[in-house]
Amino acid sequence: MPDSHATRHASLSRAVRATSLMTLGSRVGGLVRDVVIGRIFGATMLGSAFAAAFAIPNMFRRLFGEGALSAAFIPAYTEATRTSKHDADALASLTITALGLITTALTVLVELILVAVLLLAPHSEERALSLKLILVMLPFMPLICIVAIQAGILQVHGRYGPAASGPIILNAFIVATGLYFILTKQLGGELTAYVLGAATVLSGLTQMLWFFLLLRPHIAWTREWQSARPRARVMFTKFVPVAVGLGTLQLNTFLDTLIAMWPIWIGPTLLGHAYPLDKSSNVILSLTARLYQFPLGVFGISIASAIFPLLSRHAKEPDHFVDTLRRGLRLALYIGLPATLGLILVRHEAIEVLYGSGRTGWTPEAVARAANVLAAFSVGIWAYSLNQVLTRAFYAQGDMRTPMSVSFAMIAVNVALNFTLIWIPGVRESGLAWATAISAILQTLILAALCKKMLTNLGAQHQLADPHARTAAMKIGAATLTMAMLVYALLTILPTTSPFASPALPSWLATAWSWQLTRLALASVLGGLTYLVLSRLLKIPEMNWLLHRAPAAASSSAT
Repeated sequence: MPDSHATRHASLSRAVRATSLMTLGSRVGGLVRDVVIGRIFGATMLGSAFAAAFAIPNMFRRLFGEGALSAAFIPAYTEATRTSKHDADALASLTITALGLITTALTVLVELILVAVLLLAPHSEERALSLKLILVMLPFMPLICIVAIQAGILQVHGRYGPAASGPIILNAFIVATGLYFILTKQLGGELTAYVLGAATVLSGLTQMLWFFLLLRPHIAWTREWQSARPRARVMFTKFVPVAVGLGTLQLNTFLDTLIAMWPIWIGPTLLGHAYPLDKSSNVILSLTARLYQFPLGVFGISIASAIFPLLSRHAKEPDHFVDTLRRGLRLALYIGLPATLGLILVRHEAIEVLYGSGRTGWTPEAVARAANVLAAFSVGIWAYSLNQVLTRAFYAQGDMRTPMSVSFAMIAVNVALNFTLIWIPGVRESGLAWATAISAILQTLILAALCKKMLTNLGAQHQLADPHARTAAMKIGAATLTMAMLVYALLTILPTTSPFASPALPSWLATAWSWQLTRLALASVLGGLTYLVLSRLLKIPEMNWLLHRAPAAASSSAT
């Protein structure tokens, strides 16, 4: 018996809430982790080197954990659970074994290459330090890839919250280790960087063991893989196009890292010209990226992760499929649009509170550079969120090539913009962020057009942009714009320096940091309350979708 609109919508809302709550915990932990790292290393060469070493295995974490192989695995595993528990167990066992062997072999190969570079390349202490940190952290890659598949299995079995708990363990290890060095005043040293790298690897091992424990009620691990091989063969065939199609943002971010690390890995010039970035560019770029990735991870990727099993389940039911997809896109826009304008407005205050106020290397110039990067990244938050949902719509229909083709084109656009924008006077590393945002917006427009064509070919009676969806988008836009104007007015009225410099008041109240924190808190509270009140006054249903179960007679086509 087909499930009702209300049942599907309640299922999606529960999945989004569970995933978002756990992801919120992990993202808050990630933000604390980056603040700790920024406090230890500052805006320095060592900070850039650690950020690059951390980014390489974590690119695989984002590709696998937040999409790629999971996107190929989940439909195959979901289908297997419908036919036979033994087949499902065999597929899970074969996938994890094969993935572990392949990623371990890749790790060993890359480590041997890095050792060869260290031994044979011209000597450079800064480059050698960076490569050694990569050597230490690279074993995190196979561990976290296995964790990604384990999380996908938990999602299929409806355990969305536990599936999102892995990053919390990672953050706990790094924050606990980092706080030790902060409390003992061992800041900025090479030994500190190596120990933090080792803690990262240990956290991966802990996550893997924890997930194996969580999976005990659901999986009987086996070596009898014969029944799973046909599905596994198809799944791994799909993996590469899925990785490219879903990983555009991650691949673009990784390319940004390569460009930002040029002064450390290569040198201060390019073809005889002074390179526009410096040795602190990568740490400014990577730590700032955490702020725009916060709303994207908590809601954008969480919505996409929660909706994907539902889209896969309704892949052969066109009207149910488009109804679920439309709701996912509306939820992504409801969160992504205010996050875009909100972060742009409070960019200076956020950077100053988290990383500035005279900490190592965080000069006023570095803070201003980081604020410019955050503004550029934030322009595309709504697009990053929609891309995650749109891409999974194609994957749920078994179409891996369309998102891959679009992603190849966007990577080319991103690279061209990267090498163009960084040379504009005063733009510097913010050019990398602008390139990422522009390519993401272009990708959204192209995927939306292609998705419309796909739905028509499926024979769906309804389209994504039905009258109710267009009305909802206009209401979301109006609420967001009103919220932004009020926040802008508040920040304009408030003085930029503390007005509380009085001997009668506590000294901490007069510091630049405390005043920036006050401005940030007031703007955030005003913006959040305004948006919620307007959502209620304008009867925007997305807020209720996130907070409550769908009414018995509700449907996205009727709200």
